[in-house]
Amino acid sequence: MIAGVPREEFPGERRVAVVPAVLPTLAKAGVEVLVEAGCGGQAGFPDAEYAAKGATVTTSRDEIFQKAGLILSVRSLASRGGGPSPDLGRLRRGQALVGLLDPLGDPAGMQRLAATGATAVALELIPRTTRAQSMDVLSSMATLVGYRAVLLAAEALPRIFPMLMTAAGTIRPAKVLVVGAGVAGLQAIATAKRLGAVVEAYDVRPAVKEQIESLGARFVELPLETAGAQDAGGYAKAQGEEFYRQQRELMARVVAASDVVISTAAVPGKKAPVLITKQMVGGMAPGAVIVDVAAEQGGNCELTRLGERIEVGGVTIIGPTSVASALAYDASQMYSRNLATFLAHAVKNGFDTPAPEDDIVRETRVTHAGEVVQPRVRELLGLPALPTPQPAGA
Repeated sequence: MIAGVPREEFPGERRVAVVPAVLPTLAKAGVEVLVEAGCGGQAGFPDAEYAAKGATVTTSRDEIFQKAGLILSVRSLASRGGGPSPDLGRLRRGQALVGLLDPLGDPAGMQRLAATGATAVALELIPRTTRAQSMDVLSSMATLVGYRAVLLAAEALPRIFPMLMTAAGTIRPAKVLVVGAGVAGLQAIATAKRLGAVVEAYDVRPAVKEQIESLGARFVELPLETAGAQDAGGYAKAQGEEFYRQQRELMARVVAASDVVISTAAVPGKKAPVLITKQMVGGMAPGAVIVDVAAEQGGNCELTRLGERIEVGGVTIIGPTSVASALAYDASQMYSRNLATFLAHAVKNGFDTPAPEDDIVRETRVTHAGEVVQPRVRELLGLPALPTPQPAGA
């Protein structure tokens, strides 16, 4: 099987789907790799390294799509900067596209992919199980996002994070509030603590209290009904507007006392809940900083502007995009290792007719043979459910 790695053309994307170090792993799985010249350049992987590890380098993007049965990408080919990508016309029936396709956020894009006849596989949908842990791309990227968010805050804050005792007096530590204690939030907590800040964290899921406290942060407890706050996969579930209204009222005091707020609260396939209102921003001290990691999902802060750094009443609000891409070298390595592990499993078992018990391939396969086949995406599109495949011998 030939896998093609085209250069990423999504605006601001610097990562590459495959790094030279994983080429031997792919070769063991029977996958030859054809890469577009320059595909790894922005991440720090020159063409010569790919060639040295056995990949074929081509200057023709068309050749990638003509020869490869597998197309490996970071970003979806369904959209590019808000509109359809020209690469949609290059995909064909019998080909498989594997990458971060945003299936729950862009169901219309999945219909465009289905129309090509290609099999689209979305790595965001890899189940959070022990068996699939080494393939969990979202967790890998979220780790880098949490780290990067703290650095963005530290750079914008007109004070230092740690406490210092000097001849000029004692400088108190910065107070950091992390909203959302998923992988990104936990990494943000750990990074802020390493920089010496006093850290508090809030999450709608009370089950994460122990994780927050194990990192040295204080868990902010709000008197809210949180039964059913997370789904079977461990992700936060969307709550009703009344819940979020009460949550905002209770959080106002905590936000006002913080020098930095890093918000990471997001629900897969949903607009991010607004947790930080204009009034709450107005209650923060001049010089305070908000880094809204959920900006690409609409933002947790009412005033966030995607891709911009603005100042409101002396408070800096940052709505970063492609956060993991800013750490392209390590992000590409982590993504590529997850992807190679996934392919070693999926190529062996096949994308066309995954076994009913193979939840990894079954859950990630979004389109096949001209049809959207992923149940959650079909539901978002208002399509009827497909028959459930039965185990062999049933």
